[in-house]
Amino acid sequence: MAKLKLRGKDLRNIGYPEGPVISVAITVMEQHYKHHRQEDALGLLQQVLQNPESFRNEDHLGRIAEKLIVEEPTEIPLNETPLPYEVYGREFIDEGAIRQMDYAMRLPVTAAGALMPDAHQGYGLPIGGVLAAKNAVIPYGVGVDIGCRMCLSIIDIPADELEKKASVFKRELIAGTVFGAGASWKPGVEDAVLENPLFSEIGLLKHLQAKAAAQLSTSGSGNHFVEWGLVDMLEPWEGLAPGRYLALLSHSGSRGLGAQIAGHYTKLAREICQLPREVQHLAWLDLDTAEGQEYWQAMNLAGNYASACHHHIHRRLIKAVGGALLARVENHHNFAWKEKHNGEELVVHRKGATPAGKGVMGVIPGSMTAPGFIVRGRGEAASLHSASHGAGRQMSRSKATQSFTGHELAKILAEHKVKLIGGGLDEAPGAYKNIETVMAAQTSLVDVVGKFYPKIVRMAESGEPRED
Repeated sequence: MAKLKLRGKDLRNIGYPEGPVISVAITVMEQHYKHHRQEDALGLLQQVLQNPESFRNEDHLGRIAEKLIVEEPTEIPLNETPLPYEVYGREFIDEGAIRQMDYAMRLPVTAAGALMPDAHQGYGLPIGGVLAAKNAVIPYGVGVDIGCRMCLSIIDIPADELEKKASVFKRELIAGTVFGAGASWKPGVEDAVLENPLFSEIGLLKHLQAKAAAQLSTSGSGNHFVEWGLVDMLEPWEGLAPGRYLALLSHSGSRGLGAQIAGHYTKLAREICQLPREVQHLAWLDLDTAEGQEYWQAMNLAGNYASACHHHIHRRLIKAVGGALLARVENHHNFAWKEKHNGEELVVHRKGATPAGKGVMGVIPGSMTAPGFIVRGRGEAASLHSASHGAGRQMSRSKATQSFTGHELAKILAEHKVKLIGGGLDEAPGAYKNIETVMAAQTSLVDVVGKFYPKIVRMAESGEPRED
């Protein structure tokens, strides 16, 4: 017998109200009544809908009944004043980002926070915001592109080969990558992440497995990239002596899988957690609830999926140019971690910020022409062991498109000897803060171990819907 497969539409057709009860009901039925015929399952759901009190104490159906019985939540008030928090690079952070962080620091679940020097205004939590919460996870505090990350591979090909055989590296970069919203890799690749049992246990994920499989090993749009470049190691690391190396650097996230998870659970959180209009995007899910645990599992799956995408891209390109991996550093943002701070376990959200615990390695990129930095975290308590995830935007995409011309972009690319494939004026280097200034503002957060200089850069074509 085929396993039970329900849709929200099926439940709405029998009278179920919009809201978290639909997601809970689908999950309960598909986990515990998976061998029921659809008409029998819907009949059982109708009984619960008609008399939820009589099912309240049942192990599985009781979860559905509770959602039907629960009263409409009242609006949760904010604390009157924000908790104090450290701001790095305050002089070049816009007021919108400060205002958003102030609101986030007034949430009743907030325990601590910090703002990184690449910060700018976003949705809910600002990009560059770090927020520690008590036993709660904020889907929009994580962000849409869950687990977005940097991955840098240093390979054994002599550095001067990049210039000598530039046409070969460019050709393989084009052949070995796919960019853009909805883009897929054909004929597809296999990976253990696609076999995760959550794809059959969580109703939402069942409908996303095919999309995840099609998009595995591809890159998004917006500021996502894959690029060949040169690394100058400034000190010994991972068996590498100081010197110049050839490297591959990529930046992208969990594609459609992460976006769908973010959208679904943000909507769910806003239905459960009623907040004032100014902070409605910061609605949270309690980790003691089924919804909170479900999001936590889905978020971690999306993070593992994003990592797998990078590893397939790197493996494919390194093989194509005849190289071998010498060392790798990988770090991610748009995620939440369970960490201990001041002796208390907290859920630390880093939206456009990256972990920088003592000894933790990471990559902080600049722009398509500015260098990136290989860093080692210093474990600074005031930043919640965090650092910036990049240079950070200093102007919006629309303003950047109006401010620069194709001729100006071509000129700056030529000055830095960078070849660009795809990309657009919205990603012009001038749209970003000066990475050297940003790094100077966080010397207490990270130590610089090496620098990466982009040389052949691939991005989505101009005009693609952004995914970053």
